[in-house]
Amino acid sequence: MNFLPEALDNYVVAHSEQEPELLQQLTRETYQKVLQPIMLSGPYQGRVLSMISKLINPKNILELGTFTGYSTLCLAEGLQSNGELHTIDINEELVDFQRKYFDKSNFGNQIFQHTGNALDIIPKLDMSFDLVFIDADKPNYSNYFHLIIDKLNSGGIILSDNVLWHGKVVEPLQEKDISTKSVLDYNTLLKNDERIETVLLPIRDGLTISRKI
Repeated sequence: MNFLPEALDNYVVAHSEQEPELLQQLTRETYQKVLQPIMLSGPYQGRVLSMISKLINPKNILELGTFTGYSTLCLAEGLQSNGELHTIDINEELVDFQRKYFDKSNFGNQIFQHTGNALDIIPKLDMSFDLVFIDADKPNYSNYFHLIIDKLNSGGIILSDNVLWHGKVVEPLQEKDISTKSVLDYNTLLKNDERIETVLLPIRDGLTISRKI
């Protein structure tokens, strides 16, 4: 979702880094073969994720929500040469699709796929992280935060996607709208937790940057 007027949004995209060819191929095949291709990060947000990762130059990255691997590859662009990216998704049907593109990239041997419930998998990861990207089921955003905060190194970054949730965060809350309620609660958690400092950016559907103090 875009909150900028179309002309301004087009200008922003035109004056930002271009999408690599491999990611263009991934996007085309996702739209051809996978349901809900709108879940892709997209070229502009992908370049934002890439730039943030390159600025951090993380040793270890954790991603919650792989989908077809677009954001995974963007984040991997900033990895240290001996770094690792661990990505978790519950959809086992996309594992081979993801791996095909991971192995086409320069980061295939640094990307580790985990399939299943992230709430079960995260506690089993015996490592700490410099960068975490949360882009999974909204009702569990706060649960993910509580699981990963102690695995995040001091100065480490949490990126949280879809935190404006199609603009619903400023609309009257519908009683049965669990996802919007969860996003509202999560945004409040990030604002008030004293272990982090947070800035919410109106990029696409909202992207929060939280730094562990």
